[in-house]
Amino acid sequence: MKRFSLLLVLTIAFSLLSAQWTNNSQAARSASPMTADLKEGKLELKSVGPLAFGPEGVLFIADPKAASIVAVATGDIKAGTSGKLLKVEAINQKIAALLGTSADQILIEDLAINPISHNAYLSVSRGRGPEAVPVLVRVKTDGNLELVSLEKVKFSRADLPDAPADKLVGQGNRQSNPRQESITDLAFLDGRVFIAGLANEEFASTLRAVPYPFKTVSGATSVEIYHGAHGRFETRAPVRTFAPFKIGKEDHLLAAYTCTPLVQFPISDLKPGAQIKGKTIAELGNRNRPLDMIVYQAEGKTYLLMANSSRGVMKITTDNIASAEGITAPVPDKKGLTYQTVENWTGVDQLDRFDGKHATVVRRTEGGALNLETLPLP
Repeated sequence: MKRFSLLLVLTIAFSLLSAQWTNNSQAARSASPMTADLKEGKLELKSVGPLAFGPEGVLFIADPKAASIVAVATGDIKAGTSGKLLKVEAINQKIAALLGTSADQILIEDLAINPISHNAYLSVSRGRGPEAVPVLVRVKTDGNLELVSLEKVKFSRADLPDAPADKLVGQGNRQSNPRQESITDLAFLDGRVFIAGLANEEFASTLRAVPYPFKTVSGATSVEIYHGAHGRFETRAPVRTFAPFKIGKEDHLLAAYTCTPLVQFPISDLKPGAQIKGKTIAELGNRNRPLDMIVYQAEGKTYLLMANSSRGVMKITTDNIASAEGITAPVPDKKGLTYQTVENWTGVDQLDRFDGKHATVVRRTEGGALNLETLPLP
C-alpha cells in the first residue's frame, strides 16, 4: 500500500513538472525576439518625437528631451482590412478635442503606419514649449481616434550616452536647445535601430546603429558632409530625415539636410566612435527644410518621396544613384539627382508608406486645419 502511494505521488509530481515544462516551452516559443526582453510597467516620457515601426507591432518612440529610444509592444498585430484607406479631416481639431484643449495647443510631431494593421500612430505634444505633455494617438482604419495608454505596457529603453546638454544656447531669436535635436529621425532595419541627431562632440552631427533588443548603447558615429549650397564642409548640421536604401548589394542611409543636400552613407561605416564623410549626391535647393522621406517602387523603378517646408513634395529619381558623382564644389541652385514636384500633394508635413501603392500624409489645408489622408503614390 505504501509502495502504491509513493508511486502515485511520484506520478502526480511528474505530471505537474511535465505540464510546467510544457507551459514554459510554449511561452518560450510564443515570446518573439522582438518582445522577449520587454518588461511590463508604466512608461514615462519627457517628450515625444520621431516614430518607426519594427516587426510584430513593436513601435520605436524617440524621446529627444530624455535622449532615449523606447521600444513598445503595441499588441496591434491583427491584419488590417484590405482596401480600407485612412482619411480623417481636421485631425488636429479632433486630437485637441480628445485631449481637452484647442487645436493651436497641439503639435503633431510624427506619423507612422503599422504595416500589419495599417492603423496610424501619431506622436503629439499637448502644449507648446518645454512644458508640453507627450501623447501617443492611434487612428484606426475606421477613422476613430484613441489615446494609447502608457500606464501598463511592455517596453524597453535605450539611453544615448553622449547627448547634448539640455539647455538654451545662443542669443535672442537664435536661441535653441540642442537636446531637442538629440534625435531627429529613426528607422528599423535588420535587427538595428538607426538614429540621426546631435551629440555633445565637436563633430556634433551623428548617426547610430543600435542593436535590438537593446543593451548598452555605444558612442555615435560622427558624420561630415560637403554642403554645396553653403560651399563648405559641415559637421554640426543634423540630418533632418533619412531612409534606408540599397545601392548595388550594399545597404546605405540616404540622408537629407536643411537647404537641401542629399547624402549617402554606407551602413557598414556606422561604427561607434568613428568619424566618416558622406557622399553628397544631390543639391535639391536651398531655403528649405526636409520634413519626411520614404522609398517606394513604381513601374519597375525606385523613387524617394520627400516632403519639404517650402519646396513641396519631391519625387526623386534614383536611376543613376550607383554611378552618381559626389558634389565637392559650391552649387548655386541644384545639382545631382533630379526630381519632380508632385503638384497635387500640397501642404504635406508628415508622410509614411501605407502599402505598396499608397502613402498616408498629414497635410495642411488653406483654412489651417490638418487632414490625415491616404493618397496613391505618384
